[in-house]
Amino acid sequence: MRVAVFSTKPYDKHYLDLANSGQDHEFVYFESSLRLKSLRLAENFDAVCVFVNDLISEEVIKGLAEQGVKLLVLRCAGFNNVDIESADNYGIRVLRVPSYSPTAVAEHTVALIMTLNRKTHKAYNRVREGNFSIERLTGFELSNKTVGIIGTGRIGASFARIMNGFGSKVIAYDQFPNESLQNILEYAPMEEVFKQADVLSLHCPLTPETFHLINKDSLQLMKKGVMIVNTSRGKLIDTEAVINGLKEGKVGYLGIDVYEQEERLFFKDLSESIILDDKIMRLMTFPNVLITAHQAYFTDNALTQIANTTVQNLTGFEKGILPEQNEVTLEMVH
Repeated sequence: MRVAVFSTKPYDKHYLDLANSGQDHEFVYFESSLRLKSLRLAENFDAVCVFVNDLISEEVIKGLAEQGVKLLVLRCAGFNNVDIESADNYGIRVLRVPSYSPTAVAEHTVALIMTLNRKTHKAYNRVREGNFSIERLTGFELSNKTVGIIGTGRIGASFARIMNGFGSKVIAYDQFPNESLQNILEYAPMEEVFKQADVLSLHCPLTPETFHLINKDSLQLMKKGVMIVNTSRGKLIDTEAVINGLKEGKVGYLGIDVYEQEERLFFKDLSESIILDDKIMRLMTFPNVLITAHQAYFTDNALTQIANTTVQNLTGFEKGILPEQNEVTLEMVH
């Protein structure tokens, strides 16, 4: 199968080529993201392979169908950037990687929490400059704090187990509670999780219902000085509302690995450019904000699993044996 791979970085090529060893798929790699203006690059391909910041709108789907593309494979679990209804209408199947080492994302979430809390990034820079003072590096102990989790799927569950190991009180909200977690956490209504949490971590998908889940109103329910961490999807947070919360002291710490306008920024080297996104530049001025550029998943194990599953999806489609758990259907978005 001839496959156009968009939003390609050197590590994508490395892991996909390894996974394709012994297979007969032909990967053609493009650094550009897939969107309407780059649609022509998908001409004469059987399938296209995309990542989180490719924008697969109705117009893009229509164009892909007109060019003969029959399959869209996602190198990620989320599919909020794809118009699934249009894909269904035009007969393009959509396959994803539903799980790729949820532990990787959960552990990065903990890294953000610990760095914000114990200020290890600031301590590192001080010592590098010969400053051994520990003034203003005071942290808190997680063993006596309440950690709130929104979403207890694979990643949220892994994060809950880690925080339980810290001795934290873990409370969570999920539309579909996980009975296997009942011995390590307490389920509660979302508003109650907002009210009780000293640390609030987001692990839910982006849907119309969860868009700007963290907003002016939900922030008002939270404790003064709450720590908010988001390693899920950027648009779960209303950035403007959080900036105001930081300015007012309502939000004591913010750790994000995702950002609602990240497609303009993340996975790019902009060190010699003028960044025009005023909101992220404002966030970067706060001493209690820590931003990483969508790297929570970025481990050897996760990259291997993503590539292997992507190749398996292509092979399964080619042989007419689709892995049901990997297919994104219309029912999943309604």
